[in-house]
Amino acid sequence: MNRGKFIAFEGGDGSGKSTILEMIYDYLVSNGVKCIKTREPGGIKISEDIRSIILDTKNTEMDRKTEALLYAAARRQHLVEKVIPELNKGTIVLCDRFIYSSLAYQGYARGIDIEEISQINKFAVGEYMPDLNVLFDVSPEVGLSRINKNKDREVNRLDLEKIDFHKKVMEGYYKLVEENNDKFAIINAEKSIDEVFNEVKEIIINFIK
Repeated sequence: MNRGKFIAFEGGDGSGKSTILEMIYDYLVSNGVKCIKTREPGGIKISEDIRSIILDTKNTEMDRKTEALLYAAARRQHLVEKVIPELNKGTIVLCDRFIYSSLAYQGYARGIDIEEISQINKFAVGEYMPDLNVLFDVSPEVGLSRINKNKDREVNRLDLEKIDFHKKVMEGYYKLVEENNDKFAIINAEKSIDEVFNEVKEIIINFIK
């Protein structure tokens, strides 16, 4: 059996990646594609429990290295318990965030040495990296504006960071794209939801053929 495809949806807060992931998942399933959707941190019980600690708005005293280690721990459990078994079944795995989120958020935005973040996560994931990363490019101002307008959205600890933090996140993503250009598809996420969906749909359909 051929190994499935591992596709990560990346981007800053309020980029719309989670909404589009749901739409892509529904489209693929309705067209008979063997596919699952999952998220990070989370996806399985242990990782969801870790997520609740990381993103709890009350945990403002959390050290930045503690945060990075928790993300890596959640990632490891999610990978071995859910992602790898599904890939081995030939499933298309759509994941809301993966390793590049840690590099952008805990590395570039938190100011932890990128090589340290990279080593922590290499230990966690081994050889398992996304086959494709879809980066939703949106300005932090637009992203945070969307969050503030969406009253149903989960507000987490990272949403409460100042605008400079979110700018550093996107700057980090841009640097990661420069260094790993062949691993990314860049989407202008400030377009309408239908335009973004159609663009992502075309990229993914062509990728999984």
